[in-house]
Amino acid sequence: MSDETETRWLDATQQRSWRALVIGTTLLMDRLDDDLRKGFGLSLTEYEILVRLSEREGRQMRMAALADALRHSRSRVTHTVARMERAGLIERCTAADDGRGIIATMTDEGWDLLVRAAPLHVTSVRDNLVDLCDEDDFAAVGRVMNAVADRLVGDHPEVDIR
Repeated sequence: MSDETETRWLDATQQRSWRALVIGTTLLMDRLDDDLRKGFGLSLTEYEILVRLSEREGRQMRMAALADALRHSRSRVTHTVARMERAGLIERCTAADDGRGIIATMTDEGWDLLVRAAPLHVTSVRDNLVDLCDEDDFAAVGRVMNAVADRLVGDHPEVDIR
């Protein structure tokens, strides 16, 4: 059996699109991270942690749920949150309801930093992605990436990725 009958290779157009996605995504994430670091000393991951906490009642989440939402390892999120805790942006405590889980809570200082950083971040997202394509194309990107996320999360419906 030949390799060609087993593998559905990408054609030239698909290959160009795939490579554009890989390179474009890498460059975009690097730019968003760089803008936040230069403007506020905050990494893109740290910013996303603050955003996730800001969207929850009491600006808090269990560490395990935070790691799942970010699709990062628990170890990575623990190290990042520890750094943010030292900076006064987050506090951690044991969950009152079961005593086993750890709750991360955004401090007022973390909230203030998020409020100041958000305009820079949104402007960068617009300048480097949203405003580069028409509304229908951007909506199509969202649909495609939602389909990818739904497929890849698959076995973990408890994970809130949006």
